Amino acid sequence: MATETHSRAATQRNALVVIAVIVAGAAFFWLGAILTPLALALFLMVMIDSFARVLKRVPRFPSLAALPVAIVLSIAGFVLIAFMVANNAAAFAGQLIRDGPKLNAMIAKLAGDMHLAVPPTLDQMIARLDPGSYVGKVAQGLQGFATTALFVMIYLGFLLASRQGFERKTQGLFHSDEARRDAARVFQRIRTGIERYLWVQAVACGIIAVASWAVIAALGLENAVFWAFLIFLVGYVPVIGGAIGILLPPLFALVQFDDWWHAAAMLAGLQVINFVVGNIVYPRMQGKSLNIDPLVVLLSLAFWGAIWGLPGLFLSTPLTVVAMVILAQFPGSRWIAVLLSSDGDPLEERSAAPNTDADAAHSTPAIDSAT
Repeated sequence: MATETHSRAATQRNALVVIAVIVAGAAFFWLGAILTPLALALFLMVMIDSFARVLKRVPRFPSLAALPVAIVLSIAGFVLIAFMVANNAAAFAGQLIRDGPKLNAMIAKLAGDMHLAVPPTLDQMIARLDPGSYVGKVAQGLQGFATTALFVMIYLGFLLASRQGFERKTQGLFHSDEARRDAARVFQRIRTGIERYLWVQAVACGIIAVASWAVIAALGLENAVFWAFLIFLVGYVPVIGGAIGILLPPLFALVQFDDWWHAAAMLAGLQVINFVVGNIVYPRMQGKSLNIDPLVVLLSLAFWGAIWGLPGLFLSTPLTVVAMVILAQFPGSRWIAVLLSSDGDPLEERSAAPNTDADAAHSTPAIDSAT
């Protein structure tokens, strides 16, 4: 009888967890306009804080200047990337206009291979797409992007300004030392996972972008800098980002050059770069993995992309790390965290050191300093 009661309680608890997950997903979708800039600001703050702690370890670097310097350098880096992409995007658009006849010839050849009687030209295809109907949507999208960026900066400013109050809030939320140690351990796991992902991705994407720029420039494809920045940015999108970075430059090489060997050589070079970095360099830099199942990475990409669009694609993996760690804290939802993990140990408890409690107690102040 007791076993049956326990089984029924476990079933009800699991059902409530599933319902809560569905309701949370719906809330994330409906509140996307508010939560998306907040999530982006939080991850920017984690990156800035991590950069500041790196600066503090530099010999003779003023400790008080670490955070301001990290903020200025990070914002300057983002502005520089945006400027470079916008500046090269104009040249890229001009290249498309100049290569219109070549595109028409390629379309005609493809149509001939498909036995089409009258191959459409580029102008005809654009006319059929009716770009005028999309002008309003594009304008709304640009306006939404500008609004989101503004809200991200506002959220980031308030988050950085409120960092000093986190220690008092922690003491008010957790009255016992044991509870504070548990909270510090959870936060440390989340912060470590996010920082590891962001920094390793930044270094790996940077290596791929620089090497890809060398290959693209050596083969003579126009706007090599634009392609390098694009490859760097899409590298943060799991699975599909690498495919975009490998396939798009060779496709445009087919348009620019009158032969096939440029595109074939570019495709081979980019494939080798991604293979070496993805299978040799990346695992060595990452060390311990994020402990997320590869299938979950793909599903989280689809899930967060459907909820938050493009920002969700970039944040899918860090958000899944946060969800896995939080779900592992409660008995009713731990089974979800186990399914999300790669080895069935979402909190890496088996590999944790024996003095985990002491380490967590020592790192308790990190709750306010890191966030």
